[in-house]
Amino acid sequence: MLLSRLSVVVFSLAVPGAAQAQEFPAGGGLDDARVLEHRYGKSAPTKADAAPARAAAAAPIPGALATLSFGNTGQQDQDDVPVTFGQVFGVGQVASSQQLQARLADGGSVPVQVDIKSRHPDGSVRHAVVSLVLAHLPRDRPAVIGLFAGGAKGVAPAAGQRAAMPGKELDARVEARLEGKRWSAQLRPLLDQDRGALWLDGPVAREWLLSTPLLDAEGRPHPHLAARFAVRWYPLLARARIDVTVENNWAWEPAPQNFVYDARIIVGENEVYAHPGLNHYHHARWRKLFWWGGEPALHVRHDTRQLIGSRAVPNYDQSVRIDEKALAQLYGIWNREKAEPMSTGLATRAMPTTGGRPDIGLMPGWAAMYLLGMDPRAREMTMGTADLAGSWSMHYRDRRTGLPVSLLDFPYMTLVGNPGDTRNPATGKSEMFPACVRRGACDTPNQHDISHQPAFSYLPYLLTGDHFHLEELQFWAMYDVFNSNPGYRDASKGLLRPEQVRGQAWALRTLGEAAYITPDTHPLKRHFARILDDNLDWYNASYADNPQANRLGAIVNGYAMAYHDKRGLAPWQDDFFTAAVGHLAELGFAKARPLLRWKAAYPVMRMTGDGMCWIHGAMYSMIVRDNERAPFFTTIGDAYRASVTPEMAALPCAGPDMASALKLRVGEMTGYSSGDSGYPSNMQPALAYAADVLGEPGRKAWRRFMARSVKPDYGLGPQFAIIPRTESGAAEEVQQR
Repeated sequence: MLLSRLSVVVFSLAVPGAAQAQEFPAGGGLDDARVLEHRYGKSAPTKADAAPARAAAAAPIPGALATLSFGNTGQQDQDDVPVTFGQVFGVGQVASSQQLQARLADGGSVPVQVDIKSRHPDGSVRHAVVSLVLAHLPRDRPAVIGLFAGGAKGVAPAAGQRAAMPGKELDARVEARLEGKRWSAQLRPLLDQDRGALWLDGPVAREWLLSTPLLDAEGRPHPHLAARFAVRWYPLLARARIDVTVENNWAWEPAPQNFVYDARIIVGENEVYAHPGLNHYHHARWRKLFWWGGEPALHVRHDTRQLIGSRAVPNYDQSVRIDEKALAQLYGIWNREKAEPMSTGLATRAMPTTGGRPDIGLMPGWAAMYLLGMDPRAREMTMGTADLAGSWSMHYRDRRTGLPVSLLDFPYMTLVGNPGDTRNPATGKSEMFPACVRRGACDTPNQHDISHQPAFSYLPYLLTGDHFHLEELQFWAMYDVFNSNPGYRDASKGLLRPEQVRGQAWALRTLGEAAYITPDTHPLKRHFARILDDNLDWYNASYADNPQANRLGAIVNGYAMAYHDKRGLAPWQDDFFTAAVGHLAELGFAKARPLLRWKAAYPVMRMTGDGMCWIHGAMYSMIVRDNERAPFFTTIGDAYRASVTPEMAALPCAGPDMASALKLRVGEMTGYSSGDSGYPSNMQPALAYAADVLGEPGRKAWRRFMARSVKPDYGLGPQFAIIPRTESGAAEEVQQR
């Protein structure tokens, strides 16, 4: 028995050395129901309502950096359970001179293998993939470990009982019968020839990354279809996880097209997957996971509080309790969607579709549910939809490097514009992607879009360390910067300035996350960092460091001025941008901080500025100049008066007469204030980051925002439930009730 009997499945804990302001709400001594009522009104769910969707927290392992639990999802006890997971750390938590160690709740040690993928600038560990073996996992309670930073190396498992390389009996094969001809890719020859790179390398787990084109019976490669294997081998257990991805992704291969084929995957001698008539869209890919030697029945629960405290993810409100009915309903939709290749899971298939959606935000709603509740259903939806991010036709792989294409290598590639726009003057060559083989051969219902792009893969990669999710993040980040016309984006700089403001926001988020979490030794690490740096330089030069920039703090480039005959902009899109820049600043990108300080003024002024009524702070559109050629207004009061009728502007702000005229409750903001995706909800992350960066003016705006009379129930969808890390007064006020 590894542990004494415990009835807990998820933990939260304070990070040693972290400021108390960063840990709010502390939980101890606070009544969750009162915190929720204070923040979100009487409609917020009670603890009893939410109990099935989030288990009760328990005391953490003392002194641990993070406490994780491993639930047995099977029907009987398990022995020798292989576990591999991703773990992110805050700056300085695991110094360069320290080793990561794991201990059980009873103090016993657990041998761990730590594959460090990236470090903070001070040399401390940022992200690692951790592998271990649980000697025993009871059916009726989780196994719990704490992660510690120690001065000596962790205990390594004894080697020699099992071979470091899998035996000949471990094999897998992908088959595609296309127009009566059989194409296949076999794993074993790749292993024998040692043709792959090692992703994990140690005594607990080794993982090879291998790739090959699909071959015909004579060994000739298919020009477009290729297979990629990630084989994770646990040598002490003689068990393996086989990760299979099939791609139609080569960037400059002539005659791109969709391919319809009968797909089969065989592991060992057993067919483990079959899909007749699979329509594999051009520049898309699909993934399946299988186990050899037995799949562990396991659910890994990360430490939510530690993840948020690391600042790798936004400060989602940990007092929110996920509504069980909402989670069950979403899970029902997921199950009906059938996560087959080329489907899109919970994400909107046609991304340009407008309106409030659970996939819009710094994280999708289902991923925020997973982060806050660690429920296995939310995990399945988050990881499954991330797998299906490969279904859109924007995956371009460079055959020369084997990596997602890079804008630094091909500064004139694009998906829009004229052929002449793609000529690289330095080489004299065109970087245009080949046209589809014929009309209709590349048709797909999956429409990708920068302006409505979900955050598919960042959180899954953080928590699993799976190479597939890393590459998926990299594919989307690079697409975001090469999609536009090279002349508008300044070629290799990949400037996002021509996009809609919401597109600039989501692309900055994805680009920043790729720059932050891509492994230090990866060839694209410096590419993402440089492109992000160029973008932040442009925004700071245009706004934060520009004395001539508008005094409202609003983004006005690209398609920003698309309202009221080019006199107005959309504050909610601008709020998306502010939130994205706040996220980058928390990730540690220094150039994002001055931009955030400049940017945060706009949401703050809409709540507290002279001449502005905060009831309209989240209006759908705001007029910010008299005509297309006129200068921008210099005060928020001028913008407010131009955006509402004279009769409305004359009413006392937030009074009964205004409420009556708007058909709202007194103190209720316009813009669907009760909705978790309404315009005030869109505004909340921007105000949260503003409260952190602007001091008392930001906190004053936050307090006014939280004092509004009608608020959403974020238990139904928490993607905008972000709060300040330096929240002032709220904890004490609730505690005194």
